[in-house]
Amino acid sequence: MTTPTTHTTMHRAAALLSIGDELTLGQSLDTNSRWLSARLVDLGIAPVEHATVPDDLGVMVAAIRRLASGSDVVMLTGGLGPTADDLTRAALAEATGDHLIEDAEALAHLERWYAGRGRPMPRTNLVQAQRPSRARCLPNPNGTAPGLAATLTVGARTVDVFALPGPPREMTPMFETWVVPSLRPDPSRAVRTRLLRVFGLGESDAAERLGPLMDRDRDPMVGTTASVGIVTIRMRAERAGNAEQAERALDETETLVRAALGRHIVGAPDLPEAVLERLRERNETVAVAESCTGGMLAASITDRPGASSVFAGGFLTYSNAAKSALLGVPEALFAPEGPGAVSAECAIAMARGCLERAVFGSGAHERVTHALSVTGIAGPDGGSEDKPVGTVWIARASRDGSSIARRFHFAGGRGAVRDWSVRAALSMLWAKLSDTDDLTLLRELERVER
Repeated sequence: MTTPTTHTTMHRAAALLSIGDELTLGQSLDTNSRWLSARLVDLGIAPVEHATVPDDLGVMVAAIRRLASGSDVVMLTGGLGPTADDLTRAALAEATGDHLIEDAEALAHLERWYAGRGRPMPRTNLVQAQRPSRARCLPNPNGTAPGLAATLTVGARTVDVFALPGPPREMTPMFETWVVPSLRPDPSRAVRTRLLRVFGLGESDAAERLGPLMDRDRDPMVGTTASVGIVTIRMRAERAGNAEQAERALDETETLVRAALGRHIVGAPDLPEAVLERLRERNETVAVAESCTGGMLAASITDRPGASSVFAGGFLTYSNAAKSALLGVPEALFAPEGPGAVSAECAIAMARGCLERAVFGSGAHERVTHALSVTGIAGPDGGSEDKPVGTVWIARASRDGSSIARRFHFAGGRGAVRDWSVRAALSMLWAKLSDTDDLTLLRELERVER
């Protein structure tokens, strides 16, 4: 099952094919291609195309053949299950002009898998022991679906095709254990990449500051990608067989990028992790008080392992009565003549109330260092001329006595407004923790300091 291929075609370019109706219909997100692309680049193989197709045999066969015509290796993910819509085995056989046979070792693995769990093997799973006759199976100790390795002839070229399971917990170890040893990167070529994250700047503002660093003919190449308030700076260097030179070139480019973007750069992979790291460094803690985000801010923090070392908890105060009862927000703020729930006054009162009421650690009165609050109009209803849908006030209060509220206006539907609000709140805490409170954040319209 594990005999490596013997031909010596270099793998310089790779194409990735994700398979499944759930992907083409938007019901699931393809994360496998992103992970595989990053690993291929690490290995010195350039991904040249990502494609996604439904569970349709003819479409799959055509896609495999087309991708093979422009690459040295094709990676398929998905479609190796036991059901009628799992067609990758059949598609690979047809694309390579082969037929399916039963693999004895794959069948034995299936039998051991179910016996070890005290369950009879469903007959539908027998299809997972099949492979094209000229292909080989790739063992899968983490599931029932073996992978497949085959070759496809395109003119005078031989293209390697690997079919991997869709679940990442099966796909990732299979790639590392069985595919990587079979890959043959061009030893005369080294590709290295690096990422930096930026907050408080829009993509166009970041690009303007980077200037000629983003020229398309520059090497290393610099590009940008924006997502929910974070701009990712992508750097890519390619050198002829010299990884050290590629790394040095990236070091020089990163220095220039950091000089251009300065305090807007966040070191961690994402903003929640950056905030958690900085809180740990400073031995400080945070709690949250949420209205329109309905717990999403707390969830974004607690999604990260180890959050309990710095995160105390939060208050979900959706109604005005809850804001007053749980956080001590003055009821007068909600009177007809008052500023209302979506105001600087209410946001600051929520943050201060959270700061005083949240307890961290085992001590009976051990208070948190910082508190964040969010109150706004996520829509689709509830807006007015003065406070249109998308208006959000976010406040931070800290144990040093400082507090600040910022007014934002976020475009998009209800989900987008809530997502942006979470990012903005974390950006406000990051600004405090990194001594950049003077920065104007993305989509910020007004600020009030008390």
